[in-house]
Amino acid sequence: MRYLRALILIMFTLCGTTAYSASKTMLVLGDSLSAEYGLARGTGWVSLLEKKLKAEKIDAAIVNASISGETTSGGKTRLQPLLLKHRPDIVVIELGANDGLRGLSLASTEANLRAMITASQKAQAKVLLIGMQIPPNYGGDYTRQFAGVFPKLAKQTKVSLVPFLLDNLADQPQLFQSDRIHPTSEAQPLMLDGVWPYLKPLLTK
Repeated sequence: MRYLRALILIMFTLCGTTAYSASKTMLVLGDSLSAEYGLARGTGWVSLLEKKLKAEKIDAAIVNASISGETTSGGKTRLQPLLLKHRPDIVVIELGANDGLRGLSLASTEANLRAMITASQKAQAKVLLIGMQIPPNYGGDYTRQFAGVFPKLAKQTKVSLVPFLLDNLADQPQLFQSDRIHPTSEAQPLMLDGVWPYLKPLLTK
């Protein structure tokens, strides 16, 4: 009986510890830049983020729901079921590049991003919006207005913003794959370096 009581006491103690040290969950909703397009599995910036969290001893799990070719419209459609399923504490939104590359309506892109931010906030999740820029294929005005959507939304909705995901490598063509759009595996740590200063405060608050 002494051993049985001791075992029960240990079990209650462990259960109590687990209750107070529940890990955070982070949902990454992105496109090919976050889905390891053209890369070996486990070498993308989101995978490197998982390793960094362990190294920093930050207890958080990552759900990478990124899909190559995804637009803001597709992300908006997929987000609500993901919020219900995973109940994330943090939502990272890395979408919009495919909208811009296709010359889609900036008003629609902005509305879709706003809807995703609002839905995440209603689900009590903190939001990190990742800014994007595009080549001037559709003219200078479209390019400037596209880039301006992200800081505008971040300010209006009071969410954290990474100014530009590819900022650390945009002027280094050797860090891009042959399509000149998708970064190589060598570029992924630089992408993470650009995201981390904005993401860490959300994880440690």
